[in-house]
Amino acid sequence: MRALDGKVAIITGASSGIGYAAAKLFAQEGARLVLGARSKDRLEALVAEITGANGSATAIAGDVRDEDYAIELVETALGRFGGLDVGFNNAGIIGEMVDVQHMTAEAWQDTLDTNLTGAFFGAKHQIPAMIDRGAGSVIFTSSFVGHAIGFAGMASYSASKAGLVGMTKSLAVEHGRNGIRVNSLLPGGTATPMVGDFSNDPSAGDAIAEFHALKRMAQPREIAQAALFLASEAASFVTGSAMVADGGNSVTKI
Repeated sequence: MRALDGKVAIITGASSGIGYAAAKLFAQEGARLVLGARSKDRLEALVAEITGANGSATAIAGDVRDEDYAIELVETALGRFGGLDVGFNNAGIIGEMVDVQHMTAEAWQDTLDTNLTGAFFGAKHQIPAMIDRGAGSVIFTSSFVGHAIGFAGMASYSASKAGLVGMTKSLAVEHGRNGIRVNSLLPGGTATPMVGDFSNDPSAGDAIAEFHALKRMAQPREIAQAALFLASEAASFVTGSAMVADGGNSVTKI
């Protein structure tokens, strides 16, 4: 039996990076998927790839900053697949990278709205559907940034990602009695479009790799495998955690 046979999952930020890798992996493990991101074309291509491999997926393009979008994703899961078991709230942005005294209020708010409030909207509407199901797993993509270390110029990102860990703890306590597990996943440096393409500057990629005990960045599928663990019954007694999958970044001083 596959890890997610019979399960229905929402994945946001599914058009690239960790979300894209998770969509493919969850589908391979038997999940029926509702995929979200802003890029309609990339979502449609991903759905075609999954269904072409005998998986089951549908997609809705939208912006996680919009609460109505969170509602639409859940309603689609209920209407198309009959329920909801997993919410992988993965969508996020790095935001404007400047010192805080030079950061605009608009840039600060945009990062928090996307990374933190967007995840709140997701959980707010996913959890009632999971209560009806009798159990569920809510996962937030946080970061080692703002948890284990800080980077100059990343105050809004750090605040938003640290906020996810705090929200995780409260929601885990609120809904453990409902059989719902809530966890944050904290990746290290991961080779995704959001981090950037180092083909023209390999030294920058090498510098990031050096932050990690494993002396390399993660591939998106490696982080997706950690998300799969949290989504599956293998993590049946794991809730309220900030699960680090950072290649030893948080324990390395160079």
